[in-house]
Formats: sequence, C-alpha cells, structure tokens
Amino acid sequence: MLKTTLRLYDWVHYYEKMLYDNALLVRAYLHAWQVTKEPAFKRIVEETLDFVQREMTHEQGGFYSSLDADSEGVEGKFYVWTLDEIRETLKEDSEFFEAAYRISAKGNWEGRTVLQRALDDSSLAARFGIAPEAVPTKLADSHAQLLAVRGRRVRPGTDDKIITAWNGLMLATFAEAARVFDDSGRHYEKIAARNAEFLLTALRPDGQLRRVWRDGKTTNAGFLEDYAALILGLLELYQTDFKDKWFTSAVKLADEMIEKFSDPDGGFFDTPRDGETLLIRPKDIADNATPSGNALACEALLKLAAYTDNGRYRDLAEQTLTIASETALRYPLGFARWLSAAENAHWKTNQLAVLGEAESLGRLLKVIRAEYRPGVVTAASVFPPEKDAPALLHGRGLVDGKATAYLCEGFVCKQPTNDPEVLAEQLGPA
Repeated sequence: MLKTTLRLYDWVHYYEKMLYDNALLVRAYLHAWQVTKEPAFKRIVEETLDFVQREMTHEQGGFYSSLDADSEGVEGKFYVWTLDEIRETLKEDSEFFEAAYRISAKGNWEGRTVLQRALDDSSLAARFGIAPEAVPTKLADSHAQLLAVRGRRVRPGTDDKIITAWNGLMLATFAEAARVFDDSGRHYEKIAARNAEFLLTALRPDGQLRRVWRDGKTTNAGFLEDYAALILGLLELYQTDFKDKWFTSAVKLADEMIEKFSDPDGGFFDTPRDGETLLIRPKDIADNATPSGNALACEALLKLAAYTDNGRYRDLAEQTLTIASETALRYPLGFARWLSAAENAHWKTNQLAVLGEAESLGRLLKVIRAEYRPGVVTAASVFPPEKDAPALLHGRGLVDGKATAYLCEGFVCKQPTNDPEVLAEQLGPA
C-alpha cells in the first residue's frame, strides 16, 4: 500500500497544493519511515516539508492555504516537463534522469510529463553501473537543476489565507519530524516553534481563537476543528522541545473548547455557542478531506488526560467516541481518525516521564524516539520540574541523582530507571 502511494505523492506534487493534503500525506510517510526505515519515505518527508517552508510559509511563520494548479491559464504548466526541456537542462545527465522517471516524447500528461519515479535506486544502479548509494545524490543534483529552471517560470497563484486548523495539522507534522530526524531535523523544530508563536498571537488577538488570518486581519471565530487541531499541534511540539508554554497553551485551549463547543448529549458542535446564531448548530462526525473536528477533539482530550490525570478529559473523550462508534464500524474508511482515537482509548496511553540534567536527558529520550510508538505520550524536564509542567512529571525523584525515566499507565509506574537498555525493555517491541 505504501509503495503504491509513492505514485500518489508524485501526482500530488503536480496538482494544486493544499496545505492539509501535504500535512496529512507527509505525516503518513513519516510514520512509514519510522516503521520501515525505507529511504524513499524519508526523502518524501524532507522534500515536502522543505517545499512547504520554501513555497507556503509567511514571513511571520504561518502556513498558506494552497497554491493553484494553473499558471498562465494552463493547468499544470508550472509543474510539468517536455523531453526537450529535460535534455536541455540536464545535458549529459539527462539519460540517467529519463530512465529514473521513464520520460518519453509522448509524456504521461497531454504530451508533457509529470515526474513520476519509474525505477528504484537498485535498478538504476545496475543499469548504469554505479553504486546504489550514489543514486540519490545524482538524482538530487538533477532535481536542483530542474528546480532552478522551474523557478524562472510564471508562478501559480497563492491562496495566502492562514487557516488555524490546517496550520495545526502542519504544525504537528513539522514538530514530529523534528524529533524523529533528531539532529538533522533541528530546522524543522524552529519552523514549528515559529508557527506556534504566530498562531497563539496573530490568530488569538483578543484572547479568542480565530479561524483565518490574512494581511494582519482576522475573520470568524474559531471552529471546533481549529481548536482541536491546534491543541494536537501544540502537544506534538511540546513532545519535541518540552517547553511548558506549549503544554499550558494546549490546556487553556482545551478548556475553552469544552466550554464553547460541548454538546450535553455527547461530543461537540462544530460552531461555538457564542458564535453566529444558526437554526441548527452543525455537528459533522465523518472524516472528509480533513479529519472530523470531533475526532481531533477526542484524540486531543485523550492525550491531555494522559498528561494531567484529569478524569474530565477522558470522560468527555469516551463520550465523544460513542457518537461515531456504530457508523465507524459500518464505514471504517470514512472514520480513520476516529478509529485511531478509539484504539488509543481501548489500550490506554502509556506515559513516559523523564527528569534530570538537561544534557543527560537525551540518552533516555533517544530510546522512545528510535521507534514508532503512537501509544506513548512523553513529558520531560530538568529536575525539579516547573509548576506549569504536566502533572505526569510532578512528585518523581531521580535514581542515584541521574536522569531518570518513569514508564506509567494511568499514572501507575514501573520501576524508575536511568538505564536506556532497561527502558527499552520496559517499552517492549514497537
């Protein structure tokens, strides 16, 4: 399935670039790389995030909504290539590139070519008699040359609205990539932090979250999906740099979300109680192009319950799950985010608390970051933790004065350890 979606990735890079598409697609590949360590998956993550940084990021840190597919009135003109253009640009390297993407004079789209990988690294290496590890470098050089030429074309239009919910999804993606790629992802952490600062200030000008920002102006009160997506983004960023301000902001937003959107009959309305007066307040539960606001809210509350031991968060999350359970069983493909939240609720979230000297925390954190573990939330702090740190960190000491990890479930913890190998054994297989 993942190999097949490599082809989808190539076509997404041709069609109109929607921020949420990029956020959801690249996060799937990020998780796939964690599981398989397949180099192609990592390449997709890095290329897409670099593209978003280069093409879809406002100077203040917000992410734009989309880029058009059309330029000069022609669909795809900015993105596609003819065989002659490829040969003129790459010169002696063209034959290698043509083979990699099976480029022909006929093309694969109305006489032109959407660059879609045809041969893998090992096949290319065998065909041209080079080492397989040299293939990515050789292709990257060709891509850079083509990108420079493409940069001289007339650009597609940019929808420069900054939408909170879509930004929350991309914030989560940048933040997770930053910690998964460790040292090589440091710049992703800076992008994520800058985006979070922007969302918490520009889109919260009077203390109330707004949905859209453009040219210094905001419109519309925030919807349920805006709150829930931003909470999840902030929690991913907290698990990357462990700055308490992201966690406390997530808690404040969650409490506001409950007050503004909760439905006494279970789940949440999509619009706030103090928003525009409607005949019927909508409550859409199906995942569509973007995940359902209710599914995101459920996921966010489950994570916050794991950090805070606040039973109200977990109770609301479980009540929310009931509104979609029957339909999700009948139409699972339309409720993927719900099913993910339901799995977390069923198995209960594992909690990892790590405390100690700043420079010595890394050895223990590397254990959790080495594998894909979606059922674990992590909190970390120098010792002792600040007052605003998650409750998961409070009341825990150090073993022999060294950085110490506590692996817990429902705030009931295993024997604390400062040995990475013991922690890995406690976590078990991913």
